[in-house]
Amino acid sequence: MMFALEEINHSTNLLPGLNLGYHIRDSCGLHPWAMQAALSLVGGDSTNCNSAPRPDYSVGYGEGIGERRGDRPVPLIIGGSSSIAAKILCNVLGPLSVPLVSYTASCPCLSDRRQFPNFFRTMASDIYQARAIAQLAIRFNWTWIGAVVANNDYGHMAVKVFQEETQGKGVCLAFVETLQRENIASDARRAALRIQASTARVILVFSWYTDVRELFLQLAKINVTDRQFLASEAWSTSGDLLQNLVTSQVASGVLGVAIRSSPIPGFESYLRNLKPSHRPDDAFLKEFWENEFGCSPGANRLIQKTSLPPCSGTESLERVQNFFTDTSQLRVTYNVYLAVYAAAHALHSLLSCPNRDSPPGNNSATCSSPKHIKPRELLQHLNNVNFTTPQGELLYFQGADIPAKYDLVNWQNTPEGSVKLVLIGRVDGFDLNLNDSAIQWSTGSNQVPVSVCSENCPPGTRKANRKGEPLCCFDCIPCAEGEISNTTGSLHCERCPSEFWSNSEQTACVPRQLDFLAFNETLGITLTTAAVSGAAVTTAVFVVFILYHQTPMVRANNSELSFLLLVSLKLCFLCSLVFIGRPSVWACRFQQAAFGISFVLCVSCLQVKTIVVLAAFRSARPGAAALMKWFGPGQQRGSVCLFTCIQVIICIIWLSLSPPEPQADLDIPGLQVTLMCSMASVVGFSLVLGYIGLLACTSLLLAFLARKLPDNFNEAKLITFSMLIFCAVWVAFVPAYVSSPGKYAVAVEIFAILASSYGLLLCMFAPKCFIILLRPEKNTKKHLMAR
Repeated sequence: MMFALEEINHSTNLLPGLNLGYHIRDSCGLHPWAMQAALSLVGGDSTNCNSAPRPDYSVGYGEGIGERRGDRPVPLIIGGSSSIAAKILCNVLGPLSVPLVSYTASCPCLSDRRQFPNFFRTMASDIYQARAIAQLAIRFNWTWIGAVVANNDYGHMAVKVFQEETQGKGVCLAFVETLQRENIASDARRAALRIQASTARVILVFSWYTDVRELFLQLAKINVTDRQFLASEAWSTSGDLLQNLVTSQVASGVLGVAIRSSPIPGFESYLRNLKPSHRPDDAFLKEFWENEFGCSPGANRLIQKTSLPPCSGTESLERVQNFFTDTSQLRVTYNVYLAVYAAAHALHSLLSCPNRDSPPGNNSATCSSPKHIKPRELLQHLNNVNFTTPQGELLYFQGADIPAKYDLVNWQNTPEGSVKLVLIGRVDGFDLNLNDSAIQWSTGSNQVPVSVCSENCPPGTRKANRKGEPLCCFDCIPCAEGEISNTTGSLHCERCPSEFWSNSEQTACVPRQLDFLAFNETLGITLTTAAVSGAAVTTAVFVVFILYHQTPMVRANNSELSFLLLVSLKLCFLCSLVFIGRPSVWACRFQQAAFGISFVLCVSCLQVKTIVVLAAFRSARPGAAALMKWFGPGQQRGSVCLFTCIQVIICIIWLSLSPPEPQADLDIPGLQVTLMCSMASVVGFSLVLGYIGLLACTSLLLAFLARKLPDNFNEAKLITFSMLIFCAVWVAFVPAYVSSPGKYAVAVEIFAILASSYGLLLCMFAPKCFIILLRPEKNTKKHLMAR
């Protein structure tokens, strides 16, 4: 303060021609004495907190903490080192409109201009440091943090602002412990045990440095040395903690917010040139000199009540290295420096008259005399202060506050085993500028410590909150099939579009792979082999029947129908091949038509054969000889053609109006989607199957009626067995087809085609081939006609 005043008094631009003086009162750390000192200053009384006269340090016009020039009242006070003291002084000085400029009071409540209209400060509100610490937690992804705070407005405000700033950012407080100064030992032990039991690895501490010292002592007793501490400005730069051996064990790597520091050019030289001989009335310097050099300065040593030897006069602060001469971290000092300059600029604005040479009556409303400064006028000019400091910093008041600025500091271990304070960044309002690589963490490395209740969910999973626990505590649930999450810490899994499916890690949607019953897969090869074998066997039977077409066994029951039946069976076997392979538009249309027509042709032959058997035996009765004339070979061929043409017409109408189309079955879950022929018209397909079923049932009924007709070789029995197998296969086909997924539905249809075809082939022709090839003696008309 004295340095700033001397700098201003030597300035030719600021208050030229005027000298500022000062009067310093010691409140002795007691609020009643601070209030008494303030009242004495504004009232012109010279008494101090000890009720004894103090030396006069004022020179010229007094300003600063106080002024004594003829005991005139001072218009401005710099003081209120704590928020409580500042509130008390504001309440006392408010009715008098005396401005109070504080350099360390940081309570957000003091920003209320309605309650404290005369208050100003060069210290930022605590809201900004709480926000800065919250931004640090968000920046380093610390989502699970413990808090130990003072049990007063300072601590409770910090917790409130921290939670407001981190709301919605995934940061939770694991616990909040309070420290009461009156019960600091028990409170610190309780907080230490809570820190030990908690899984939180980052601890926020908002309290006075003496409370923190006791907390560290308790942590050292229970050997808790692996926590990362976040410090408020109240203890982040404490020399007592930095030099304490317990601190280096418990709290290395502390990351904290500190009052901003700034160099003051010439201040170190000013300090080192101080001597009691130059300031004989400076009691503070005299006391410091005695403590530092162990001697008593002063001119009249005979009346001094001291046992110290007199100083030689050669003592100097040039080589002294201690807290007093260290100007590398000027924090509170710089705030005092700014407070003095703010007061000086307000006074300069008040005393600056645009027309000072005009008659006093013309400018009395805008100008004041140095001997008649009114506190209310100075208060108004202080509200409008806007200037640049000698360090180039722009300073102005926003209500009671100046723009918030902090330093970010880090406690780092030195090779000697001590702890040093390192500047790693700055806070400017809401902006955080931090050099991450310069930080030394509590682990002693540059690796950012992890403090989470639950590890962040990796891609492919989602968060699921645990019942009754904070939002930061959760389980990671894998995404379901067809859903993905491609970010860390996802709250929800997103469903893939229908054309896509999730990959195996559930982190990305990939195009679905088309799947169909191919010729080169095991199932396709098996069905193809069965179909080709069936066609080959049918061909072999056909050749046998051609070779033995003159034998009674072949000629019985219309050999022409037998050959036509073999051709239709071969078509049935071959049409199953159309169902294998990649479906196309024409393949989808042809496979259903080939299937429907081939089976109708086959069943029609069997039905006509059955009718022929019935007609043959009915014609043997008296009076029924003409029956076979109406159902001769021409009528038989015509009947087969008629039955088949009906199916052809049904297929033409169906395929013309609503043909099946190749379509991927996207409703079935899975990466592979089946490409199959989709039935656009269920009615058309039902008519095709229904017509085949009608003919099969009719043939079965007729064959059943003719099964006991007298004959050694009654073909009706063979037709009955073949139709039973045929109907059984296709009745079982319907539920199997409906319940089979994807390409397996196609395989079921092929199997039904092959099974029914093999059933017809074996039941109808195996007995005949057995007789033709292995029992030729039975292949005679006599044997066939025997009863």
